[in-house]
Order: sequence, then structure tokens, then C-alpha cells
Amino acid sequence: MVQSTTEKTQNLEELIGEISRYEQIVNQWDKNQQVVVERLKEAIESLHKEALTRLIKTLKKEAFPALQEAVEDELVYGVLRYHELIKPPTPSLKQRIEQALETVRPGLKSHHGDVELIAIKLPDTVEVKLVGTCSNCPASTLTMKQGIEQAIKTYCPEITKVVSVNHTVTYTGEKIDSPFATSQEVGWVALARVDEIPNGGILPLEIEGLKLILVRKDNIIKGYRNSCMHLAMPLDTGEVENGILTCLHHGFKYDLETGECLTSPGMFLEAYPVKRSGDKVLVKLA
Repeated sequence: MVQSTTEKTQNLEELIGEISRYEQIVNQWDKNQQVVVERLKEAIESLHKEALTRLIKTLKKEAFPALQEAVEDELVYGVLRYHELIKPPTPSLKQRIEQALETVRPGLKSHHGDVELIAIKLPDTVEVKLVGTCSNCPASTLTMKQGIEQAIKTYCPEITKVVSVNHTVTYTGEKIDSPFATSQEVGWVALARVDEIPNGGILPLEIEGLKLILVRKDNIIKGYRNSCMHLAMPLDTGEVENGILTCLHHGFKYDLETGECLTSPGMFLEAYPVKRSGDKVLVKLA
């Protein structure tokens, strides 16, 4: 009998719940007993990794399409990523260009403008079009150079020419007002104020589907993806004590200063560059 998607989801939730219950029991044991369990876990995981490695090698030779289809399953992908058997997909050139344009759109839209990707002309040229008020603004050249062009070159170093298909607008002597006329740096996005991040705690954020946590200890602020290395569960519901974040779901612990997983040393949270500008916290989004 074929299981429905709902039944599979329920079974998975039950399994995760069972893992969580046993981990909570182990957490109450003394250190010597915990070490034994941890070593047993490591040995089992090593065995599983070796088996999965052999399976992947066979599927690559005999049924690569089936392997690709299997990896599309969220659970399969998560387990293979946990064992470092696959790498995250590399964004295409077009995807990276669109990511770059998304970083400048807030500034353009604040001036009732926008930008569109028109063409990618390999190996090194991108054509864009300014729309709205930006299309006929005397500051359009400044907008292109200090905003759009820098953003695209930051995300796509292989691109050396960014060309606007708009007609050149003649400067008439009026004040130039560009969203990038200040010292704004491309790629950095202001996501919070410093005082919004609890000292010694975390602040969960989401921007365009990307879930992050900001952590602060006095004047030091760090940014990480809101995803536990164990089954990719969210971290923002966890507890922070003495700079150590404990994931609520399965007890995995992280040093928030370095991002290293203390439960499984050698694994790190995905970090995002963070800096301050006055009372604002800026994050460099990749």
C-alpha cells in the first residue's frame, strides 16, 4: 500500500519526536554515559556515511537521473548535506545577477524607480534597463555606476561591463538626487537596530525567504542562518546561556562567537558578514 504525503509527513514527525525524546533522556545522564552514547552515535553515522557514499557512487554510474530525483526530496537532501556528501547548488549567473539587482531595488523603489535585466552577453557583459523615474533622471549615470554596476560586479566578478539600454539624459543643472548618491555600500542591507538585539540573546529575521539570526554580546554582533546543522531545524526558539545556543529540538549546542557546533565539533553554522552603521546593523547577503 502506497503511503500518502500526509502519512509520510506524520511518520517523519513521529520519528523526529522520538529522536528528541531519547536525546532529552540522554541529556539527563552523567557525562561518562553521554560520552558512550556520543561515540556510538559517531560510529553509526560513520557507517551510514560510508554506505551512502557507496550508494551514490553506484547510482552515478547506473542511474544518475534517479539520484537527482532522490536529492530533490527535502529529507534526503538534508541527510546528505549533514554527511557532507553533496554541496549546496551553485546559483547560475542569471540567478546571481538577479540577487545583485534585488539588493539595489529598495533604493530605486524609494525614488519610484526600478531596474530590469535585459540580456546577458557572454562572456562579460550585462544589459539592464532603468524603469520608472530612474529611466529619465539626470542621476541615472550615477545610479548605474555607484549602485547597479557595483552590485552586479560584487555578485558576478566575471562580469566587467554593465550597460544601460536607456537613452542618455542630458543634465540640466537641477539637483542630482540618486538613491546611491551617498556612501551607501552595495550588497549590505540594514536589517535591525542594535538595541533590537537582546544583549546575550538572539533576534530572528527573515528577508525574501532567507531566515537569519543576529546575536549580540555587548558591542559584538554576529549573523548566522537560522538553521541547525542537525535536521535543519530553526534555532531561534533555542536557549542562550553564557554564549552557548542550545537548539530546542534535539539539544545541539553552538558557540555563538565562532558558530561552531559543540555537539559535533568541526561543523559550523553558515555565517553572514555583519557590521554597524550608527545604530543600524547591516548584513552582507550572499
